[in-house]
Amino acid sequence: MAAEEIDVAYVAQLATIRLTDEESRLFQRQIPVILAYMEKLRRLDVSGIEPTSHGHPVYNVLRDDVPTPGLDAERALANAPARMRNTFKVPRIVES
Repeated sequence: MAAEEIDVAYVAQLATIRLTDEESRLFQRQIPVILAYMEKLRRLDVSGIEPTSHGHPVYNVLRDDVPTPGLDAERALANAPARMRNTFKVPRIVES
């Protein structure tokens, strides 16, 4: 598709993106540059490159979920501004 065939305002409308006139003009001017770059990428020989979904390896960075003992009530409530029995006392947020 040629750059002059792409109407940025129309595409933005389809994508429900609001653009100012200035933004539309800016993006309209950038389309030929973007398409030229895409054409340059299209010409690259990538026949020996395996398709990937990420540019770098992705590893699970989460630790194993190992149960550990929690705080006892006294330690958990140690810095509570207000407490009632063994619970946090908080201001009422729902009116009756």
